[in-house]
Amino acid sequence: QGQLTESGGGLAQAGDSLRLSCAASSRIYSSHVIGWFRQGPGKEREYVGSMRWGRGSTYYPDSAKGRFTISKDGPNTVYLQINALEPEDSGVYFCAVGTSPSSVASEYFRWGQGTQVTVSS
Repeated sequence: QGQLTESGGGLAQAGDSLRLSCAASSRIYSSHVIGWFRQGPGKEREYVGSMRWGRGSTYYPDSAKGRFTISKDGPNTVYLQINALEPEDSGVYFCAVGTSPSSVASEYFRWGQGTQVTVSS
């Protein structure tokens, strides 16, 4: 998979939507999982969902269901759509590669640098 690069973050107002992108520098293997995590100031990294690349199956924690949607485009790009943004959604959003749709950050073996999302009320 090489490197992962997130983009699409920025400043937003509460209620807005954002679509974050994660681009892999090479093809993503069908057996791999792309996970999305976020980390707010002073908080631990939080799982917001993942996708099994080959099947396109998506997995979300209860906290993310309804507002977060993961999709893919082409052989090496995955998106995280966030609707109805809340100030609590502020933080750095990361994508990562793993082998199972785990909510545990340490089970992912390659990470991007993250993209900052700031939501004002």
